[in-house]
Amino acid sequence: MEIVNILKALSDETRLRIINLLMVKELCVCEIEALLGLNQSNASRHLNKLSSADILKSYKKGQYVYYFINSDFIKNIKVCMKHLDKILTNMIYY
Repeated sequence: MEIVNILKALSDETRLRIINLLMVKELCVCEIEALLGLNQSNASRHLNKLSSADILKSYKKGQYVYYFINSDFIKNIKVCMKHLDKILTNMIYY
């Protein structure tokens, strides 16, 4: 996962709201649309951005596509946060 793509994907309030929902349980696109008041086009655009950054994974069940948080993303973001904390701790502030 490329950190720049992850940060860009996380830089949108709607995408953060989607992640927040999916941290609780996997959802189909129609559930995400209804819960967040999004139309199908906007929901798909945001879900594609999160999927392209490897933050989300999906699978199709019948006519529905279900999304869930990529477990590798959770592991990698923890490593990134530890690394970022280490860098910031060693910085000199003026």
